[in-house]
Amino acid sequence: MRRAAVLALLAVLAGCGRASSSTPPPVGPTPQIPAPQHGLIPTVKFAKPIGWPDGRTPIAAPGLKVQALARGLVHPRTVLGLPNGDVLVAETNGPAPPPPKGVRAVAEKVVMGLVGAEVPSPNRITLLRGLKPEGSAASRSVYISGLTSPFGMALVGDNLYVADTDAILRFPYDPAATHVAGPGAKVIDLPAFPIDHHWTKTLVASPDGKTLFVSIGSNSNIGENGMAAEKGRARILAVDLATGRAHAYATGLRNAVGLAIEPTTGVLWAAVNERDELGDNLPPDYLTSIKDGGFYGWPYAYWGRRVDTRVKPQRPDLVATALTPDYALGAHVAPLGLVFYHDAALPPAWRGGAFVGEHGSWNRSVLNGYKVVYIPFASGRPAGLPRDVLTGFLNGKNQAMGRPVGLAVDASGALLVADDVGNAVWRVTTQ
Repeated sequence: MRRAAVLALLAVLAGCGRASSSTPPPVGPTPQIPAPQHGLIPTVKFAKPIGWPDGRTPIAAPGLKVQALARGLVHPRTVLGLPNGDVLVAETNGPAPPPPKGVRAVAEKVVMGLVGAEVPSPNRITLLRGLKPEGSAASRSVYISGLTSPFGMALVGDNLYVADTDAILRFPYDPAATHVAGPGAKVIDLPAFPIDHHWTKTLVASPDGKTLFVSIGSNSNIGENGMAAEKGRARILAVDLATGRAHAYATGLRNAVGLAIEPTTGVLWAAVNERDELGDNLPPDYLTSIKDGGFYGWPYAYWGRRVDTRVKPQRPDLVATALTPDYALGAHVAPLGLVFYHDAALPPAWRGGAFVGEHGSWNRSVLNGYKVVYIPFASGRPAGLPRDVLTGFLNGKNQAMGRPVGLAVDASGALLVADDVGNAVWRVTTQ
């Protein structure tokens, strides 16, 4: 089907089953969950990517300032601050998917292209070193090349772990090096081709450095490709680095892109992208602690044990065990970055909680997300509503100058934000 025909179809049918945009999206630990809304085709509204005009940056909250650590990157998705002050950036995108089948699949592919998600993957990790007086990196070099849609990165001792879309690789780490040669040693294979719908694989190490947690997203929205295609997916694995053995640490997580350890408790948390096509305000994307052996509902239920009647066949036995997430982030905000902050470099108002990078909605009649927020914590639990940290990614025409993705903290305590539409890494410090 020609692109114009697909877009015309979307324009005609996009409003079907739309929830009222005047209803506030569900946010917080006890959100009000609306009734589902169903339509012939999903609501489609996105911010056209245009990049940052000269001199423009995101807008930092009062008391903070933002500078470009690097511009002119190619689809940067994740960042990792290293102990020596260096910063690693994964310049990456998903592998080329198989040709779409059906009107819906074709329409989704067109939309992904229009929002800037069809950029060929650079398949590399770039090293940023040092700071110039104006705040940009003093040098930039290709650190690792020849990867396969890399995303997650974790440093454990003298080893750097990288999650390609199809495997976790281990590379020797030398803090003086500016380039790593060789293909890396494979730790384990990860579910990937041929569909690889959610291709990003996030990594975080346990506090003792013995375990790697890796998130693996689903191969569909709600299992429409068949549950056989979901084997080994929609979960977080725990990988024993001593033996290479892995087990399912948690399941029923549609796409837990953001992973981080809450430092006061040592508990694993995840920021999860929930399903689409149930209305403007359903279901909420969420932030939750992860329990070993926990089941979080996907695809059979959402926000605890609310059954998704679209999924066939039903699994009431699994629904009866589904855990309710800890904190709603709002519907369709697409949280892709998560980091806890316990450094002293930022003002006290931004310490002790979690920063979340919200990539932004496409399946909502009023745009949502497109910013970085902070969620205060107390005693290892969320303790307040989100506060805006970095905004201004949209201009007055609802065009995307940038979209935040992965987050990290550098050795100085600055917050780092990868921006895959603006092709930049932003550095947030005290004003």
